[in-house]
Amino acid sequence: MTTSRTVLQRAVTGQARLVAGAAALLMSWQACESLVPVAIGRVIDRAITPHDGGAVLTWIALLAGLFLVLSLSFRFGSRLSRRATEQAAHQARVSVASSILDPRARPDRSRMTGAVVSISNSDADRVGAFCAVLPRTCGALISIVVAAVVLLHISTELGLLVLLGCPVLLVAVHLLGAPLERRAGIEQAHAAEAAGLATDLVNGLRVLKGIGGEGGAADRYEASSRRSLQATMRAARAESAYDAATLLLTMCFLALVALVGGRLAADDRISVGDLVAAVGLAQFLLGPLSQLSATGAAFARARASAVRVATVLAAPRHESGDDRLPEPAPGALAVDTGLMDLRIDPGEFVGVVSDSAEAAEIVTLLATSRYSDASSVRVDGVPVGSLGPAAAASALLVADRGGHLFAESMLDNVLAGQPNAERIGVAIEAADADQVAATLPEGLDTVLAERGRSLSGGQRQRVMLARALAADPEVLVLHDPTTAVDAATEARIAAGLRALRTGRTTVIVTTSPVLLAGCDRVVLLRDGAIYAEGTHARLAETEPSYRELVLT
Repeated sequence: MTTSRTVLQRAVTGQARLVAGAAALLMSWQACESLVPVAIGRVIDRAITPHDGGAVLTWIALLAGLFLVLSLSFRFGSRLSRRATEQAAHQARVSVASSILDPRARPDRSRMTGAVVSISNSDADRVGAFCAVLPRTCGALISIVVAAVVLLHISTELGLLVLLGCPVLLVAVHLLGAPLERRAGIEQAHAAEAAGLATDLVNGLRVLKGIGGEGGAADRYEASSRRSLQATMRAARAESAYDAATLLLTMCFLALVALVGGRLAADDRISVGDLVAAVGLAQFLLGPLSQLSATGAAFARARASAVRVATVLAAPRHESGDDRLPEPAPGALAVDTGLMDLRIDPGEFVGVVSDSAEAAEIVTLLATSRYSDASSVRVDGVPVGSLGPAAAASALLVADRGGHLFAESMLDNVLAGQPNAERIGVAIEAADADQVAATLPEGLDTVLAERGRSLSGGQRQRVMLARALAADPEVLVLHDPTTAVDAATEARIAAGLRALRTGRTTVIVTTSPVLLAGCDRVVLLRDGAIYAEGTHARLAETEPSYRELVLT
């Protein structure tokens, strides 16, 4: 089970060498930084007060060496830290994309596209940023240890004060970070909701303009954006309160250290140089302690984002078996939903007619059968859900009318990673997509706009149909493949489909009389069951409900 802890652990362990290298270098940087006040105190006690010019030069050289080491350590440590951050964020994005594209993944229709984009970007970046937090935290901790050791050497009271006070301060900082973590999670969730809605509105802009729904869509997005803004403001207020509270605690602690050190110097229990070192260390500790305070906030943000990434990675998977279709695979299709017992013989060309809602249900049933453990859909007697991803894809392909085109060439969209490159030409011709290519500036090599927006609705349908035909599955299911084309084009497509799929099992869920006329058999569904079946001509003559759906 993937959890937020698992996500953060993978981010760190995946960049373990970079994180370890960055931690070592930043620890060296902070250790040298903490020794600078000590070196200055020694200069005062052993060179300036005794008026020893040679000792002054020696200690100045030592200070120069400290600054050289800490500068180089910071430079290269920060570089490694940044590299680890970017690579961890990249790996998180790849993991999210791989999880979504996993053939075994069950589709989550409740999550909007924009929400997934938000998770794979901003949330992945926050998870990756955790790799930068760890090295800086290690550096802050080592500087506190070095400072505590030095202060113990100067005075037992000062050392104990730092050693006992820092854990108390860290616990307080951790408790203060809990509200910030909750609000950061809510902030990201509302931001993802707004991004998802924006993506959907942009994709459906043509439809909205066509029906005059721009105003309602704008109001809906404004409300979502306002909720996101309010969540962001609440998170910002929580972070501001967190920063203020932790800074106040830190300053009080440092003031106490300086006060105790000053009292010891006034009683001549420590030297002037020791006092300077103690005060310098107290001022220096502000940075490391502030880093520890920021660590809590960064961890809270990273953990909140890791929770959202984990929800994608932990999405249910269909564990398919190793079943294979018999060789050769004839392509018989059986659908048994309890009400409907549909049998399609190998190589049969069948039309399925129903109202739009029922048609969508049967298409969804067939399309999701590869993710189902039930045996309601079988190809050649084998449940589609028991097949491996590759076998299921070659056994049954459902080309829904809601398919998408990508910002690639028309040829790449038709090929779509299929190995059957030799079928591209005949598939394009059968779908009448060659006429589409003829209208494009560079033919098949023309790069299409995102989601195929550079094409008309009918052109997009023909390209998607060509892609389905090129895949050449044992059983092909088409859902209304010609709703956006003219009558002449539809007639050419009907003839091309029949010719190309001869001997291959094909199911067309449609109410198009042109397509149905070319079918071997037409099945009329009503209330989930087979109501009548026969040829298109016979049903049109004998079934009034069929005529109402198809001919009116």
